[in-house]
Amino acid sequence: MRRPTLHAVAARAGVSKSSVSRVINGEPTVAPEIRQIVLRAVNELGYVPNGAARNLVTQRTNTIAIIVSDPPAGLVSDDPMFAMVVRAASRELEAAGKQVSLVLAGSPESRLRVEQYVAAGHVDGAMLVSMDGADPLPAMLARTGIPVVSHGRLATDLMPWVDNDNVGGATKAVQHLLDRGRQRIATISGPLDMPAAQDRLAAYRDTLKDTGRRSIVALGDFTRISGADAMRQLLDDDPDLDAVFAANDLMAIGALRTLREAGRRVPDDVAVVGFDDIEAASYTAPPLTTVRSPMGDQATRTVQLLLSLFKDGSAEPVLLPTEVVVRESS
Repeated sequence: MRRPTLHAVAARAGVSKSSVSRVINGEPTVAPEIRQIVLRAVNELGYVPNGAARNLVTQRTNTIAIIVSDPPAGLVSDDPMFAMVVRAASRELEAAGKQVSLVLAGSPESRLRVEQYVAAGHVDGAMLVSMDGADPLPAMLARTGIPVVSHGRLATDLMPWVDNDNVGGATKAVQHLLDRGRQRIATISGPLDMPAAQDRLAAYRDTLKDTGRRSIVALGDFTRISGADAMRQLLDDDPDLDAVFAANDLMAIGALRTLREAGRRVPDDVAVVGFDDIEAASYTAPPLTTVRSPMGDQATRTVQLLLSLFKDGSAEPVLLPTEVVVRESS
């Protein structure tokens, strides 16, 4: 069977093609009785609007790009947060009637291709995920003039963002360890070119400084193996430490393994606190105390921020609250 045309709908309804077009495009100027007649003809014929033709008129693709920058090696495969973010954002976009284009930008060449793809008008807007402070992609996309938002705070104010309260969450985590009587509290920081890692490290240092305690820092890259390696370094540097705050749960899980191999009991000898509250945090041995950051909510709110840019032309950054979830590791 041939696909029903706009002309066929107009003939069945006994109205002009322009009237059918106004009904299909949701224009409010159509009389209710005409709208009813046209919709009846649409249902009877099974007419489906030609999206490509409509896009030529509206200059819209109804497609949003979710752009994932190049994270540390192993992080995407280890970290369920990436899948959660993409899934939650895609669900919110689809509910708003948008198509989703998942784009990876892991090299200078791919970043240039992404910029060209966006500038060519293939998408109406973009959501950035996992940007570090040195990543040139936000500035490249800002030049295209399309609406862009960031899942996570950027190092610059190039575009609106939605982030969890990294400073507040890390402060609560360290204060929890202090309240438990811990005296020598170390931290495993994330990569320092990422604003989230910067905020969590600064909060750790500021909280200890207020008590007169010194900072004990090892660097990781948010992966499990880096947490294990950093924990070994911390034990070598300060064998008497009795607590560690890891800047994410994957590094905390790596730290737990190192402590177990070193014969240190958790939490009797060393208390451990993570950040994120991924599902695996409930199943470690012992279950991991962590800072709950609502990643699904963050992704949803980021999409909503982007949609508000389409509507209002501007949007303010959003900071979401965090809380400490106390389990047996502390």
